[in-house]
Amino acid sequence: MTALSVDKPSGRAWWKELWIQVLIAMAAGIALGIVSPETGAKMQPFGDAFIKAIRMLIAPIIFCTVVHGIAHMADMARVGRVAVKAIVYFEIMTTIALIIGLIAVNLLKPGVGMNIDPASINASAIEPYVKQTGAIGFVPFLMNIVPATFIGAFAEGNILQVLFISVLCGFALVQLGKHGAPLVHLIDIAAKMVFAVVGFVMWAAPIGAFGAIAFTVGKFGVGSLASLGKLLGGFYLTCVMFIVVALGPVARLCGFSLVKLIRYIWEELLICIATTSSETVLPRMLIKLEKAGCEKSVVGLVIPTGYSFNLDGTCLYLAAATVFLAQATNTPFGLAEQIELLLILLVTSKGAAGIAGAAFVVLAATLSATGTIPVTSVALVLGIHRLMSQGLTPTNLIGNAVATIAIAKWEGALDGDRLRRVLDGEEQAAAMA
Repeated sequence: MTALSVDKPSGRAWWKELWIQVLIAMAAGIALGIVSPETGAKMQPFGDAFIKAIRMLIAPIIFCTVVHGIAHMADMARVGRVAVKAIVYFEIMTTIALIIGLIAVNLLKPGVGMNIDPASINASAIEPYVKQTGAIGFVPFLMNIVPATFIGAFAEGNILQVLFISVLCGFALVQLGKHGAPLVHLIDIAAKMVFAVVGFVMWAAPIGAFGAIAFTVGKFGVGSLASLGKLLGGFYLTCVMFIVVALGPVARLCGFSLVKLIRYIWEELLICIATTSSETVLPRMLIKLEKAGCEKSVVGLVIPTGYSFNLDGTCLYLAAATVFLAQATNTPFGLAEQIELLLILLVTSKGAAGIAGAAFVVLAATLSATGTIPVTSVALVLGIHRLMSQGLTPTNLIGNAVATIAIAKWEGALDGDRLRRVLDGEEQAAAMA
C-alpha cells in the first residue's frame, strides 16, 4: 500500500496516519519558526521541493484521467453539457464569494485608521508582481488556453492548456472507436503508473509541510500577525463564513454533510494549509472524489477546470484585500466603485491561471484596473500574503470538492448511497496499489 491510500486499515498505528504525520510536522515547523526564525526561513527548499515534485505529475495525471474518461464516456455532447454546467456553477459561486468578501471587509473595516501615505511605501518589493499584470485579462486568458505547441503545455504545466489538449485527444479517440481501444488501454496503464509515483512522492508530505510552515513562520509569522492581525483574522473569519453560508446549502441540496466531507478530505486540507498550494493534492482529490461515488469522467473534467475557474478563496482574498487597501490609504471607495470592482474581479480572477503567486499578481492587476487605489499599496499585504494563502487555498479546495459532487449529482453521475457510506465511514475508499 502506498501513501496515496485513502483508506484507514483496521489496526493501523495512529502515528502511521498521514494526517497525523503532517500535523506533527506542522507543529515542529511552527516551533522552529518561533524559536529560530532564521533557521526556519532556511527550511523553504523542503517545501518547494515537495510542491515541485507533485507539480511535475499534474499534467500527465490530468491528460490520462480526462482522455480515459472521455473515451469511455463516448458521448461528446455529454462532455460539453458537463463543461457548461461546471462553468455556470463556477460563475455563480465565485460571484457569491466576491459579494461575501466585499460585505465582510466593509463590516469589519480592517484598514480604517491606518492612514497610510502611498508616497511613503517602498514599491521595490512588488515590482516583479506588477510587471506581470500586463498579461492578465479575459482576452489574454482565453488566448492562453491554446498552447503554442503540443508538448509546450506539458513542459510549462499549464493546467488549462493540458485540459484543452486532453479534451481534443479524448474526442479523437471517441471518433476512432475500436481502432483507438489499444491506445485507451495504454493510457489507463500510464495513469496507474503515474498515480503510483504520486504515492511515492506523498511519503515526503510531512517533510514538505515542515519546511513550508517553518519558512512561513520564520520569515513572516510573528511580526506580520502583530501589525496586520485584524485583516488576517477577518479574512479567516470570512473564509469560514463563506464555507458555512454558501457551500453549506449546496451540500444540503445535494444530500450530504459538508462537515463529513471536510473530515473525509482532512489530510488534503492540512497539506494545503502547510504548503499554501492546492495543486499538491490535486491527484489525491481525483481519487477521493471518484471513490466517494462521483463518476470518473465528471471528476476528471470538473476538478482541473475548477482549479482555474472556481477559486472561491482567491475571490474572497481579492475582494477583502482590495477594499482593505482603499481603507488603509484613505482612498474614497463607495458603493459605485465597489460594484465596478465586482465586475472587474469577475474577469481578473479568471486571468491568472498558471502564474506563480497568482492571487497577488491578480491583486496588483485589479488595483491597476480600478485606477483609483494606488498600485504600490499592495506592498502593505505582501508580508502576510502567504499567511492569507493558508486560508484561501483550503477554501478553494473545499469549494472544488463540493462543486464536483454537485455537478455529478446534477448530471446523474453520482452514486448517492456510496457517497453517504464513504462520508459516514461505513465504507472506506479502496486503496490505490
